[in-house]
This record gives sequence, C-alpha cells and structure tokens, in this order.
Amino acid sequence: MPNRFRGNIGLTLADSTPWWPEQPDAADKPHNVMIVLLDDVGFADFGCYGSGIRTPTIDRLADEGVRYTGFHTTAMCSTTRASLLTGANHHSVGMGCLANFDSGFPGYRGKISADAPTIAELLRPHGYRNYMVGKWHATSVAETGPTGPFDGWPLGRGFDRFYGFLDAETDQYSPELVRDNSHITAPGTYESGYHLTADLATEAIRYLADHRAAAPQHPWMLMFSPGACHAPHQAPRALIDEYTETFTHGWDIERERRLARQIELGIVPAGTELCDRNDGVRAWDEHSADEHRLFSRLAGAYAAMLDHFDQHLARVIDFLETTGQLDDTIVMVLSDNGASQEGGPLGFVNAMAPFNMVQEPLDQKLARLDDIGGPDTHSNFPHGWAMTSNTPLRRYKQNTHGGGVRDPLVIRTPNAAESGIAGSTRHQFCHVSDLAPTLFDLLELDPPGATMEGTSFAATIADPEAETGKDIQYFEMFGHRGLWHDGWKAVAYHAPGTPFDDDRWELFDLTTDFNETNDLADEHPDRLAEMIEMWWAEAEANQVLPLDDRFGERFAENAERWHGSRRAYVFEAGMGHLPSDVAPDLRSRSYTITAEVDPLAGGEQGVLIAHGDATCGYSLFVQDGHLVHDLNIGGTHQLVRSATPLPTGATSLAFSMTRSPGTGPFPHGVGTLLVDGEPVGSMETDQIFWLMISWSGLDIGLDRGTTVADYDGSGRHIGPFEFTGTLHRVRVDLSDDQELDHDAAGATELARE
Repeated sequence: MPNRFRGNIGLTLADSTPWWPEQPDAADKPHNVMIVLLDDVGFADFGCYGSGIRTPTIDRLADEGVRYTGFHTTAMCSTTRASLLTGANHHSVGMGCLANFDSGFPGYRGKISADAPTIAELLRPHGYRNYMVGKWHATSVAETGPTGPFDGWPLGRGFDRFYGFLDAETDQYSPELVRDNSHITAPGTYESGYHLTADLATEAIRYLADHRAAAPQHPWMLMFSPGACHAPHQAPRALIDEYTETFTHGWDIERERRLARQIELGIVPAGTELCDRNDGVRAWDEHSADEHRLFSRLAGAYAAMLDHFDQHLARVIDFLETTGQLDDTIVMVLSDNGASQEGGPLGFVNAMAPFNMVQEPLDQKLARLDDIGGPDTHSNFPHGWAMTSNTPLRRYKQNTHGGGVRDPLVIRTPNAAESGIAGSTRHQFCHVSDLAPTLFDLLELDPPGATMEGTSFAATIADPEAETGKDIQYFEMFGHRGLWHDGWKAVAYHAPGTPFDDDRWELFDLTTDFNETNDLADEHPDRLAEMIEMWWAEAEANQVLPLDDRFGERFAENAERWHGSRRAYVFEAGMGHLPSDVAPDLRSRSYTITAEVDPLAGGEQGVLIAHGDATCGYSLFVQDGHLVHDLNIGGTHQLVRSATPLPTGATSLAFSMTRSPGTGPFPHGVGTLLVDGEPVGSMETDQIFWLMISWSGLDIGLDRGTTVADYDGSGRHIGPFEFTGTLHRVRVDLSDDQELDHDAAGATELARE
C-alpha cells in the first residue's frame, strides 16, 4: 500500500507522530506525454510522408524527431485505440471489432476488458495527471447514455478529465459532446464560427494551462484524438475552395507525385513502383467532367480537414513551447488506420441517404457542390482518393493489406535534437500494441500490474539499426487476415459472405517488396503454409475466433439485443441529451410518438421531440398554430402538417407511423398526425428509416445543433426552436412488426468497400 501511514498514533497528540506522504520533486518528475491520434488518415497524407496537403506542424515534429515507415495498426478505429491504450492485441482485450457491437464472444465485446489496464491507469501511480480530448470509441456505444455505466468511459479508465465524443464519428459543427461523464451542448454553432477541431484544441490548452497552474510538479499525459479525418469531412469553406483546385488533376497523377516525393524523402525504397489500382477504382480519365468536379471537391474537403487540424495542433504545440514544456514532452503523432473506402466509387455529399436506401444521383450531388464540408452535409470522398491517401499501398481501412494497416508515425523525444537523430527515418516493423511498452521504456518507468503483449521499440529511436526482438504480429478484421513474421507477410483478402476456406492467401517479402506487389505464394508454398498455421495459432491465443465477416448485420443485431423487449420509452421534461444508440429504434417498424402538454392556449411554438440532424432524422413540432412532423431521410424532407390549426385546450400531440410491405424491396409507411387521439393529417412514403436514423442523438423540447428540420425557412437548419408551451413528457411506443433485412444491411455496407 503506497500511502500506508508511517507515523505513530498514541492516546493524545502529545504522544503521537504525524506523517505526510512525500511530495514529488519537480526536478525528478518523468517527461510529459502527448499522443496525437488522427482518424482515417492514410500513409501518404502528411506532408512529411509525401503529400501535397499542408501539415507544417506535423512536419516540424518529424523534422525534430523520427518518422517510422514500418508502423502498423489494426485496420479500424476502436481496435487501434484499444491496442494503443493497453499495449495488447485488440482481440485479447475484448475489442476484436468496433465498439458499436458486442458479438457475444470474449474477443468481441466492444469494450476494453476490465482486467487490461490502460496507459492512463498505469501512469497514475507515477504521479501523472491524465487528460483526454476528442474521440474515445473504446467502450460499448450501448453504454454511452446518461446513466452509463461509466466504467468504460475515459474517466473510468484512468483519465482525470475528458472532453470529446464517445462514438465513431460526429458532426464537427454540432457534435455529440461529452464533458467528463455528462453529455453537453457544444459551446457554439456554425453561424458563430464553431468547429469541433478548434474547440478540442482550446480544451487541450485549457487542461495543460490548468495543470501548470495547479500541479506543475506532476507530469501529465494528454491524448489528443480529433475527428479529423473521419467522415463527415467538414472544414472551412475557403480551405475547401483552395484544395479543390489542387486535386483537379485526379488520383492517378496524384499517386505518381506522392510516390516520387516518398522516394525522395526516403519513406519508401528507391525503385518502388505503384501497384495496380484497387478493385473497382477506374482511371481518372474514364470519369466525366462533372464527376471530376465532384470528386475534386470531395478531395478538397478531406484535405482541408487535415490542414485545419494541423493549424490547431500548432496552437497546442506553440503553447507547450512558449511555456517551456515542449522539450520535456514525448510527442507521438499517428493515424488509427488507413484511409477509408466507405465513400464508395462515387463519394457522397450526404452519406446518410444511402444508409436508408435513398439514392444520391450525380445531378443532386452537383447541385450541392458548394455545400460540401458544411453543416448539413455528411461528405466522404470516392475510394480512388482513399487509394491515393494510402500511396503506394494496396487496399484500405478494414483490410489487412498495407493500405489498411500501415500508417504514419512521428515521434519527437526531448533529446532528439541533441542526439543527432532529428529528421531521420526508421524502417523497423512495429505495431500499435508496441507503443505502450515503448512509451514506458522512454519514460524509464516500470508499469505496475501491466500485462502488455507488445514489444518496445524505444531503442530504434536513437539507433536506426537496433533490433526490437519482435518477430510476429497477426492481423484480422471482418475476416481479412494477415501475419507478419521476420520480414515476410502472409495476407488473405476475404470476400464477405463467402467461405473462409475459399480465401486466397498471398505471400510477400516486405524486405524487398514494400507495397506487397510481388506475390510469392507459388514460389514458397512451404513458407506460406507454415505462416498460415502460425496465424491460426495466434488467432486461438488472442481470442480472434470465431471468424466473423458480418458488418451491417452486427449493427442490427446489437440494436435488437440492447433494446430487447422494451417497447415503451418515456422522456420526461428536463431530461438531457440521449445518444442515438440508446434512443428508440424506429427503423423499419410501426410506432407512435405522443407528447403530453398543458392545454394549448394558442400561440405555442417549438419542438416536442427531435432525433438526428440536418442529414437524417425526425422532428415533431408546433409551428404557426399547426402540428408538423418532418421525416428527414438522408436530407429528403417528408413533411406532414395538420390540416387545421391546433384547437385550444389540446393536451396530446402525436405522430403515428404504420409500416406495411412495399411494392419493392423496402417497406411502405403511412404517417398520421393526431391531436387528442383524432387524426388531423397524413402522408404516405416508401422512404422510412432502414439502416440508420442518425449519428446525432435525441432531445425533447428542442432540436439542438444543426437541426433536423428547417424551422425558419432560411435553409440553414438553425435551432434550437424550443417549445414555448409546457411540455410534460414524450412517450414513444414501438410495435413488434420490425423487419430488418440483415443480409441487405450487410450488402449495403459491403458495396461501399
């Protein structure tokens, strides 16, 4: 027991000896730690890794530290976070896939195992104060509601303060924001100039300034994990305008330019050649002029988001420098996986539309060209640009080929300049599970109770020839598999829904084949067979089994399991924000929403309940004396308005959806407005929620952020349009007729690969 009382307690103060724990000496404190974890940023996207995107802050850290070319991640966001935080393989700590579902097996709980200590928990006994800003996505999203449980949230896993979001993504202008253990409203709006990246940087500086004011004798650890560059790609318009022009030459030329810069920088070996385009990616010149306009704009939004983040990272670095802390801080900058293929072949202006089987034709996208990157868009670039981001590697995020798992890593240590290693590159193989043991080696600390599986590569920072002792690393994601062993890599791409035994394993010698282009499986069948056998052994040892290639189906099943038999939800006035994953599941079913209010006197206005945002969701509200419901499916607004004004004295305002089979593959719906149980308006639709309602959550009595409906007719979706009457509660009743096509849901997601 570290603080066991060491004085003496007698009968009175006179015969007792007080004792106080020894306070740390600021001169002896370990280095501070700052981990910068970007999202969906490809191997070639930093300037110091060959990109034309401006990242001067990251480039500066690379110039003052070292860049790694053999750093690998897990191919997805939750999994890389779990591995980074614990120094273990992601399946072995329960995060085999996304935090969005629990598959019912030990390796796939969607939450970091309680018996796997995090970096923050291991640093605490050494006097560290631990701060986290940005994306967490490392606990079950079904546990992100206002009642938790909070044991998997940042404060439950060793962090002292948290400001950010808990799910995979969020709108940058109206984020699903959490402070510590409470959901809060963002402190600004798009109209006021708010952007989440800037807010996170401000909060990071605040945490560090507070620390300096109150506890400078203690070291700190900051995890800075922005939404950049996960979809939705949202950034200042002027930056998007500028970058749009820089990408008009297309992805084929851009890949060539990046590879040339990478060779010049020593990131990839001389003689490296581009691999063939990924499956499904057409030559740039095969696309039309209109498609070029769209694709360049979507690429511009992605690049602007990264540039914008780098500008705000500069604020944090400048703060450290001006306060004399930069040279006492270990800084690591990395991405969680390769660039995302989830924009599909043509990209999206609003990806929430295809989630609900609403088509987004080219002319519709072109009509919204100037909106891309704004508050009512959910844009993602085509997979041709994702391929470019991963230059010169094959495939993408979700895959176990290089494009999914080989990522940039910059490390700046306090002694880099003095040791003469600044600006150099390192080519040793390393993995995200190796970062935690490397960090503790650099800090010269022994983490008590650690069960790390990774291997420290700290020695390579000072010595480019140092051996780490690591000789094996497995990979698995959605059935895609891989194994690195002593410079060789065996890898299998798995076509979803097909037998795993049909997968073709490839074999590459990474010491001579950086980007996995020369398959040696036929030349070295014995080596390949041995590595496949090793993969199965690693899979069994790390809780990888059973193999599961489902995507959308697991989302659907998790929602069904979480909500269980519950069919009634009562939301009392005064409740706070409810995240989407714990809100009522209205997808593909009949339901009724009923708001109970004080007797109407006339003149009341405002929202009764709203779930979602401008890209998708629903809202029931009173406007100009009428009851109105907006069913917003991917930006397609289907409104029904009461035929007559609301009568005075009314106390029950409702909307009921009746689901029935449609003439096509998707269901039909009849929506009815009711006042005190009597129908006052109706609508019919073949577009109801199918796969997803929204990434944004639910509120009653108002519609926060970028709103579901356009309440003032300005086209800007401004809220909160609070209800001016007295709202007592809103009740949501769900029918048992939900029919979710799990196979079709999975096929929709896989079509986006």
